[in-house]
Amino acid sequence: MNGIDEKISFYRKAKGMTQEELAEQLGVSPQAVSKWENGAACPDIQLLVPLARIFAITTDELLSAEAVNSVRLLDETEKKELKDLTLKVLVDSSDGDKVRINLPMELIKTALEIGLKIPKVAEHAQLKDIDFEQIITLVETGVIGKLVEVESAQGDVVNIVVE
Repeated sequence: MNGIDEKISFYRKAKGMTQEELAEQLGVSPQAVSKWENGAACPDIQLLVPLARIFAITTDELLSAEAVNSVRLLDETEKKELKDLTLKVLVDSSDGDKVRINLPMELIKTALEIGLKIPKVAEHAQLKDIDFEQIITLVETGVIGKLVEVESAQGDVVNIVVE
């Protein structure tokens, strides 16, 4: 999946949306969405952030030639230290609330070691069972990308990404 046309089509379908529904949320015509997905046109630059938010991805992932948030295992030469990585928690509730948390992985590890909870994370029912110690263990072995994606029956979407 290299082009923005393929990504818009893929993420729209993954969200179970029609072209009409996406167009309505963005304030454009369904024909515009169709042109984007067919590669005949690109979305206006002002629509990139709203598009990424609707799809619960970053604009980097939307625009990048590679899938930024795909999970991958870095080899020893690529592996990064915790201090160079960020944990991103993206919560999109069905009632329109959005929570974006970006924290250094080193801070998360330290907080867990001393028994602190991360307030905005601990407050969400969808996140209460996520084992952040296990995420840190994975990251320390070289795993990065979108590590967790949860969609509740009520339509709440939670993504946990390490970059």
